[in-house]
Amino acid sequence: MAESNSDFDLLWYLENLSDKEFQSFKKYLARKILDFKLPQVPLINLRATKEELANLLPISYEGQHIWNMLYSIFLMMRKEDHCMKIIGRRNRNQEACKALMRRKLTPRWENHTFGEFHYKFFCNVASDVFYVLQLAYDSTSCYSTNDLNVFLMGDRASGKTMTINLAVMKWINGEMWQNMISYVVHLTSHEINQMTDSSLAELIAKDWPDGQAPIADILSDPKKLLFILEDVDNLRFELNVNEQALCSNSTQKVPIPILLVSLLKRQMAPGCWFLISSRPTREENIKMFLKTTDCYVTLQFSNEKRELYFHSFFNDRQRASTALMLVHDDEILTGLCRVAILCWITCTVLNRQMDKGHDPQHCCETPTDLHAHFLADALTSKAGLTANQYHLGLLRRLCLLAAGGLFLSTLNFSGEDLRCVGFTEVDVSVLQAVNILLPSSTHKDRYKFIHLNVQEFCAAIAFLMAVPNCLIPSGSRGYKEKREQYCNFNQVFTFIFGLLNENRRKILETTFGYQLPMVDSFRRYSVEYMKHLGRDQEKLTHHGSLFYCLFENQEEEFVKKVVNTLKEVTVYLQSNKDMMVSLYCLEYCCHLRTFKLSVQRIFEYKEPLVRPTARLSYISTASGFEDLLKALARNRSLIHLSLNCTSISLNMFSLLREILDKSTCQIRHLSLMKCDLRASECGEIASLLVNGGSLRKLTLTNNPLRNDGVNILCNALLHPNCTLTSLALVFCCLTEKCCSSLGRVLLLGRTLKQLDLCVNHLQNYGVLHVTFPLIFPTCQLEELYLSGCFFTNDICQYIAIVIATNETLRSLEIGSNSIEDAGMQLLCGGLRHPDCMLVNIGLEECMLTGACCESLASVLTTNKTLERLNILQNQLGDEGVVKLLESLILPECVLQIIGLPLNDVSAETRRMVMTVKERKPNLIFLSETWSVKEGREIGVIPASQPGSVIPNSNLDYMFFKFPRMSTAMRMSSTASRQPL
Repeated sequence: MAESNSDFDLLWYLENLSDKEFQSFKKYLARKILDFKLPQVPLINLRATKEELANLLPISYEGQHIWNMLYSIFLMMRKEDHCMKIIGRRNRNQEACKALMRRKLTPRWENHTFGEFHYKFFCNVASDVFYVLQLAYDSTSCYSTNDLNVFLMGDRASGKTMTINLAVMKWINGEMWQNMISYVVHLTSHEINQMTDSSLAELIAKDWPDGQAPIADILSDPKKLLFILEDVDNLRFELNVNEQALCSNSTQKVPIPILLVSLLKRQMAPGCWFLISSRPTREENIKMFLKTTDCYVTLQFSNEKRELYFHSFFNDRQRASTALMLVHDDEILTGLCRVAILCWITCTVLNRQMDKGHDPQHCCETPTDLHAHFLADALTSKAGLTANQYHLGLLRRLCLLAAGGLFLSTLNFSGEDLRCVGFTEVDVSVLQAVNILLPSSTHKDRYKFIHLNVQEFCAAIAFLMAVPNCLIPSGSRGYKEKREQYCNFNQVFTFIFGLLNENRRKILETTFGYQLPMVDSFRRYSVEYMKHLGRDQEKLTHHGSLFYCLFENQEEEFVKKVVNTLKEVTVYLQSNKDMMVSLYCLEYCCHLRTFKLSVQRIFEYKEPLVRPTARLSYISTASGFEDLLKALARNRSLIHLSLNCTSISLNMFSLLREILDKSTCQIRHLSLMKCDLRASECGEIASLLVNGGSLRKLTLTNNPLRNDGVNILCNALLHPNCTLTSLALVFCCLTEKCCSSLGRVLLLGRTLKQLDLCVNHLQNYGVLHVTFPLIFPTCQLEELYLSGCFFTNDICQYIAIVIATNETLRSLEIGSNSIEDAGMQLLCGGLRHPDCMLVNIGLEECMLTGACCESLASVLTTNKTLERLNILQNQLGDEGVVKLLESLILPECVLQIIGLPLNDVSAETRRMVMTVKERKPNLIFLSETWSVKEGREIGVIPASQPGSVIPNSNLDYMFFKFPRMSTAMRMSSTASRQPL
């Protein structure tokens, strides 16, 4: 940027030196160029005249370096008048910068009542944040570090912009950063998104009159320069710039990403400070610049601050207490009031209802109630006109703008947008006066709704009004900033369902004298659509959004009709609010058969859920998810309970014993995968086996039980009260030392029919101990899984004997072991034996080649029981595959499922595969990514009794998935088996 001000007239300073002083000046200059590590310029020498030097310096060095050298030289030369002139200029420029920031930031909260209140409130409650900001930029403080970045994080409307504005105003007024910060450069993501290439000088000068900024003074001491970068999560480009592309010249024009990264990496303005605001995000733009020494401040509207807010707003202890009690008792309203602006709307509505003598508890039960009252009161009480027709027209235009904006991803509206929907200047003034439309804090000369929720509520009204489509001009812009991109209409639909409730709808209809015409149509459509979904459950992957819509509605008959067809429900819980909403809707799911629950974040369930319209007093509280488990497990038709990825406490084991011990319990399958269970917990598990009368299947996959733990379980498996038929011990850190105990269970036990020991280091000795009991007719085992157990073909002859002689064994999985062709030959001998009763055998990844295929082909034509064979991930070659295909096509082959490695076979072999498929259309070919074990179904005994927890339900499955609560085990992901 040009600096034409006379204060920057270099020639004036030089001409006011005598010839002798000028010669001294040039000598000092040569030394200072070395001190500042600047490049030598040959023309700058002792023979240069004053005019030549005045012309050479600006084209050779950046302004800040020139004036820093001059000031230092004048100090050494004792030219106090020159020094004072430079100091005076810098002081004036600092004040000019403050005046500039005041003009830029002040309009953000003036001219609207809620903004004035917020300003005063934040001044009082944000002192802790200001204290952090004060210490962070104080180089003498132990909390400050070089090249510090302060990250100010918070959700939408959490007060990030207000906090930054207040901090800058405190600096302007001399209340903060005195002698620490001389200049502030304020940048928003919206401003940056409009740029392509820029120099640092141009970036700094963008807000200065005519782009004339005192760049030399601003950059003269970077340690007193603060860059404020607002809404970095909204930047349109990534900041993963190559280090070699970074720039250090403040006058060089570069692409904006390079410029920003050069600043953040301090290649430019080394030593400067940064204050960066953003919404919580996982984007790399945040991560790559967040250092361990940086300061990270999260803005949250805590319960204490909410109480302060209410008391400040009402200025009446009784009213504030009444309002706080209403909000505190309702999880939905509590969530709403975690945002300051929505807190203001809530207080405003409650205050007006109290003024009218209404009971706020009955008229403000849901967000729909609040927004309806807010809109109705604002448009009719402040409009200044009495004609309802005007109010209705204003509402219609407002809803048209809201819906058009959301559908076209527009949240900031231009004057042209407002005129497009029919707003006049008077209308806009009215909407500003009642705090519905406000000047945008990020987009110059644009307006936005006071909060996105208000725009969404207006869009919901527009839908039920059947307003025509409106293509607002801003919606046609090709580029949309990240924060403008609107694609989640869940809240709009929640408000629509809320307005389907007659009492809530009357708030608007009575006020405006207008009936919303699309209500009945949408009610019918909702019921019919859910009937359609009932025939295709896969289209609705989870039910959280639907449940929130129904909870907002709370018309019992309508809710019943909507959920009546649901047979399977999936719910994700992250908060008390999710819990409350889900329990309300589950009460009406009369035909529910499968319930899948994933608890994604640990939280404390605060209070009993007792509502006038809900019979849910059976849910107790104060002990977290154990109560939910206890309540739902009472359902007599529940047969599958999964607690995968949960830290199972002693209380939880005690609760499980209590549940399983009841005569009414029908739970047949208990899954405790990846729960970090160890040998010390196996006594508790053994107790479940002995006392769980209904329990038939136990899954302990991916737990470090080790040999000691399994030995304890084996004793329980032999107890006469144990009725377990299936046990999964996949990846449980087992070795051959526990296999004698397992063998004893197989030999002496009377109930175990399925044993899964995959991915354990059993080796030959261990596998022999497990398979030896199968030779005896007393062994009842039907399915044995030994994939990845590290045994070799040395014991295949013994496995072949089991295959040939055991009349009960139906499935054998021995893949991912070193069987090789020699072992396969032995196994084929057992498979060809006339007494072999095996139905399934898994031999994937067993180092087989085409050399064993002739023997295997003979098995396909002689064995009359084998229905499933998996030999994927073996190098059989074309010749080997062809031999098998020749047997598969024969009528003697009874195989129904075959896993053949076909990825590398020739086109001719593939054509032969097609021929086999044509001849035997019922034969299923598995792909390389499939395995018999992962694809088999879990056998479940059908439910026989109606549920007691969820009225009239016939629940078949219930899946619980909790977040990890302890250190995760370091286990291979390939070994982890997930529940179906």
